[in-house]
Amino acid sequence: MRKFLTAEWRDLIMVNYEVDPSLLRDRVPAETIIDLHEGRCFVSLVGFMFLNTRVLGIPVPFHVNFEEVNLRFYVTRETEDEVRRGVCFIKELVPRSAIAWVARTLYGEPYETWNMSNSRSTQAVKYEWHRGDCANSITLNLGENFGVPGPGSQGEFIIEHYWGYTRRGPQRTDEYKVEHPKWELRDVRSSEIDVDFGTVYGPEFSSLSYTEPYSVLFAEGSGIAVYAGSRLIG
Repeated sequence: MRKFLTAEWRDLIMVNYEVDPSLLRDRVPAETIIDLHEGRCFVSLVGFMFLNTRVLGIPVPFHVNFEEVNLRFYVTRETEDEVRRGVCFIKELVPRSAIAWVARTLYGEPYETWNMSNSRSTQAVKYEWHRGDCANSITLNLGENFGVPGPGSQGEFIIEHYWGYTRRGPQRTDEYKVEHPKWELRDVRSSEIDVDFGTVYGPEFSSLSYTEPYSVLFAEGSGIAVYAGSRLIG
């Protein structure tokens, strides 16, 4: 497989909510099923930095470093050789309209352009995004390094998904591989989540604005590679 995109994903905030699987039923791509952890279904609000971004090895001017905030859930696909654990995106927000247009038009990814900013240090990380009157932010205060999460832990479940799946229609799914080393997690001493989920992600997710997260995780991240995808037809 050919590497399509390389970058660094850094300072990842992952706010995880347990939801009823029926909430996601119409969004599950063909050829996949919802991936559960200990019988629980999760969606994750993820904020992070895209740094040193290159497409086919070439940096695109003014589109090398930027924020992204996405809402995602987890799926698996069984092949002859393995069970592939992957993510599926409900919506992905970026501050660059060209990125959103290309991802939406050419690859069917649910990208939108919002005004975004970040504040990052060794002790705290904050992402903000707004459009019109809708302002949102997630902030973490950080502690010590916990290392790589243990096998079977919820932390491992959230970060150890190395495939992406895009629903392109009732019978078509696009699949792509994501490569990165295992990430270490840090202690989250405190968090503040101020997000209008209903406005940003749709009314079916509005209750998350008033729901206590199941967990809040932070990873410093690493370099990553995204490989050119393939089409699955059921």
